[in-house]
Amino acid sequence: MARFAKNTVGKVPEINTGSMSDIIFMLLFFFMVITTMRESTLQVRINAAVATEVTKLEKKSLVSHIYVGVPVNSAILGTEPRIQLNDQLAEVRDIPSYILAERQARPESDVPFLTTSLKIDKATKMRIVTQIKQELRQVGAFKISYSTAKGKAITE
Repeated sequence: MARFAKNTVGKVPEINTGSMSDIIFMLLFFFMVITTMRESTLQVRINAAVATEVTKLEKKSLVSHIYVGVPVNSAILGTEPRIQLNDQLAEVRDIPSYILAERQARPESDVPFLTTSLKIDKATKMRIVTQIKQELRQVGAFKISYSTAKGKAITE
């Protein structure tokens, strides 16, 4: 029978780094897939109202956002609530063209499911909200969602 000589010097084997690049790329792809990019940079401050009965929108890709609040740069733009459509501050009269542009950017099959989300600061007067709703009515955007923060009801 053959004898095997034992290695008396115990060397620690080196760490195999061959699969390290695979792991790094898997992590990179994972974070690229789960990360959502912010659609627009807010130029208005929004302190959302609190609601108890809140439901999430199912298809966020079919939502057009309208933001209303005091401008972040109030030294230049004033302290009156302003409307933001995408990344631009706008007036009430600009809403119909914004909605029509959003409809044209979508496939015809998705147009009936488009929702307009109003994210409004809780200190905003109802006058501007009513004006926005009237402009939305004129272009047939009847599906409206109000964005709120979930919380407990405050009784006074």
